[in-house]
Amino acid sequence: MKALQFSVTVPQWLALKALGPLHRRLFYQGPLATIKLAERPEPELPSPQWVKVKTLMCGFCASDLNLIFLKDSPTASPFTSFPCVLGHEICGEIVEVGSAVQEFEPGEVVTVAPHLNCTAREIFPECPACRADRPGNCQNFAQGPLAPGMFIGICRDTGGGFAPYFVAHQSQLFHLPPGLPPEAGAMTEPTAVALQAVLDNRPAPGEDVLVIGGGVIGGLIVQAIRALDIDCRITVAEPSAFHAETVLQAEADQVITDGDLFGRTVQITGATRYKPLIGPDILMGGYHKIFDVVASSPTLNTALRCLAVGGTLSIVGIGHDVKLDLTPTWLKLQTVKGAFSYGYLNRNGERIHAFQLALELIAAGKIKLSGLVTHRFALEDYGRMIETNLAKPRHQAIKTVVAFL
Repeated sequence: MKALQFSVTVPQWLALKALGPLHRRLFYQGPLATIKLAERPEPELPSPQWVKVKTLMCGFCASDLNLIFLKDSPTASPFTSFPCVLGHEICGEIVEVGSAVQEFEPGEVVTVAPHLNCTAREIFPECPACRADRPGNCQNFAQGPLAPGMFIGICRDTGGGFAPYFVAHQSQLFHLPPGLPPEAGAMTEPTAVALQAVLDNRPAPGEDVLVIGGGVIGGLIVQAIRALDIDCRITVAEPSAFHAETVLQAEADQVITDGDLFGRTVQITGATRYKPLIGPDILMGGYHKIFDVVASSPTLNTALRCLAVGGTLSIVGIGHDVKLDLTPTWLKLQTVKGAFSYGYLNRNGERIHAFQLALELIAAGKIKLSGLVTHRFALEDYGRMIETNLAKPRHQAIKTVVAFL
């Protein structure tokens, strides 16, 4: 089968770091490319608890783009194995089930929570993170019978959604509710990311909230807050007029598009602005909760300066090394939290997975996905898909997907 395969070596990494800024297409075209369309055998079931899935649709994530362009920190490399098939936002049809699989049958359409935690790796007893109901933050991503990999899409043994077939453990599967299209199945994973980020840094009624970045995850964070009936004021910082309009449709209260985050924050929250001898301004007062979906040095430093005393900053975006001035953190007693993946939630005494909550809210229409999938590509058109993602405002793109329908 044809699959979009990722691989990189240290010499290749060094060459691309030197030449890539001059010729961006070197990352996805030519002999140095990190990805290529390769012929691979269909993956086999690793154990009787696994299923084989025929891919219907797979979303292209910003983390896929970062991986292709080597923007991720090498710190995460022990939890990845090459060559791997990219793609983790997946909806597909089960075509084969192992003898120990329960509750799933061939022909059923599923969405997949991709993380390869202790249960998927058949490691017992489970690690502390898995026992604490956060399987997406498992300590054993490089242990057990599977090759290293935090999730399907960066593990060489499982395949990924940018191929006609991949394999998944039964614990990763969730039935797609009747009436929902494959687009909803492919969007369940980013929806779960947004929901977990909000639940881990839940705004209180009446608080001022800032979301930095109005793309897919930023817009879904706004929708998640509204779907959870949290009565707070939401501001989004987003320079693209096109994406600003989409977050307003998601019921953000206002969008800052001119880059004047300090001035607009004073107007919105009533904060007081101070000018240091040198360097950027700092606010006293500001937002109670901030979700930084970009997570660059400029956005993180600005976020801390606009975050109120006792406020919490959630780092939702995945980027490279950053340089921070931590003065606002100690001066204003702030909390900085990592926000990665999702797990199980307690809902009125009921233990449910974030995917279940996401699917319920999508099926009920409280999270609206219509119009978010703006571009569909054949697997062979991956180059055009990458170029679309590199210039989303120009292409008026929100979520792009590979479709096998």
